[in-house]
Amino acid sequence: MPLDFESSSHSFMVFGGSGFAFNPDPTDSTNTIGQFNNNGANASQGFYIDLTESLDLDAEKNITLRFYSYDPNSHVVKVKLEQGDNADVYVELTTTAATQWKDLTFDFSNANYVSDNSSVDASGTYNRLTIFIDDNVTTAGTYLIDDINDGSVATDPNALDVIYTDLVWEDEFDGDGAIDANKWHHQTFGPNGGQWFNGEEQHYTDSQTNSFVSGGFLNIVAKRETTTQNGVQLDFTSARLNSKFAFTYGRVDVRARLPFGNGTWPAIWTLGKNISEPGAWFETQGFGNTPWPACGEIDIMEHGLHAVNEVSSALHTPSSSGATVNTATQMLTDVANNFHVYSMNWSPDQITFLIDNVGYYTYKPSTQNSATWPFDLDQFILLNVAMGGIGGTIDAGFTESSMVIDYVKIYQNTTASTNDVFANKFAVYPNPSSDVLNIRTNETIDKVELYNTIGQLILTKKANIVNVNGINNGLYILKIYSGNKIVSKKVIID
Repeated sequence: MPLDFESSSHSFMVFGGSGFAFNPDPTDSTNTIGQFNNNGANASQGFYIDLTESLDLDAEKNITLRFYSYDPNSHVVKVKLEQGDNADVYVELTTTAATQWKDLTFDFSNANYVSDNSSVDASGTYNRLTIFIDDNVTTAGTYLIDDINDGSVATDPNALDVIYTDLVWEDEFDGDGAIDANKWHHQTFGPNGGQWFNGEEQHYTDSQTNSFVSGGFLNIVAKRETTTQNGVQLDFTSARLNSKFAFTYGRVDVRARLPFGNGTWPAIWTLGKNISEPGAWFETQGFGNTPWPACGEIDIMEHGLHAVNEVSSALHTPSSSGATVNTATQMLTDVANNFHVYSMNWSPDQITFLIDNVGYYTYKPSTQNSATWPFDLDQFILLNVAMGGIGGTIDAGFTESSMVIDYVKIYQNTTASTNDVFANKFAVYPNPSSDVLNIRTNETIDKVELYNTIGQLILTKKANIVNVNGINNGLYILKIYSGNKIVSKKVIID
């Protein structure tokens, strides 16, 4: 909260035949709103979202939202709270819209239990918010909602603690033909008796039919073809690439379009450079001295382990390896035809996963040790498309499909000192600004001071929001005091 639909993380899940989409506000094309659709096929159709931070009814009883419909009819809007300390509760209001926005307030001091509809002054915290429009009525309709708010101040649980800016390694896959052997290694030997683990049904080859560059894109092609390799016959081929570059801490961006068809299991991920896996590039170079999962694994993107268009990220460590609990999913639209940028931001304290530059999951164990955090040594990138196994049953009609990659980029802060690393934990935005400067950080802020370029103190605050309205245009120095350290940021007031 609040949910203003300006972020892809504000997407609602649907059930019963309903639909959800982001759309422009019909009264203000610069504003993005949520479009909620009932197709009328079922009496109970709805929409829900799991909140990244619990909604606390002990702090605030009211939930507000803006509602819009394209007809003048009355509609019953129900807000239901689930997955809480106490039993599920709801409040419903009747409203008309007639192509204009209506502000609705749902007072949970006068709510009802879902179980028996009895009245209750609701309390406690809840993690899921569900919306019904005309529940128990089989009437189709399209409705708009915006600015769902419980009075709290928005915080980003996936805020990056370190921003990496220096491009240190990349492949934009220019040209046509074979992949760049100076950057990539084909891993072809199956370490599980000549094939791969997880019940996978493919051989990885170094054939140009399974991996090639064309028109500025890398193609990793999974194909139905019977091949004997390593003394084992299998019915599918594909490719598995290892980067010949390894790194500790930084950001990875991979722009990719994923293969289609049930049973395809594409992955963009990293493994510890020290993994003792036969045939892995760094193992062949003498670095393989640590078994999985002690080497650590960071799954930036996988598809095929969940529903179609539902991608996932995960961490595998000695404390949580095979069926890891350190994982999250994200629903996208038509991943087989649309490119997305899949990213991972890895600092000494946390690993955050992003899609199209929006964070959706952060791994930050309270205790870092060899069991929870084998992520203080070099990792390398892997790109592959597996077939079958825990990726699901392969379509009987499958012939071939490709993961198409536009680029792979790795960023670090190549000249960062200890002070620089600490400074990168503070992000100041917007910059330039004519109104306020926001400071995003997980560190304590004792005070901030704003100086002009000749060293005169302009203002002092004890907050992470600095009002600069009315201050003359120009370049200033913002000093942030945190514990025994001072971070300086150049800011422009314009």
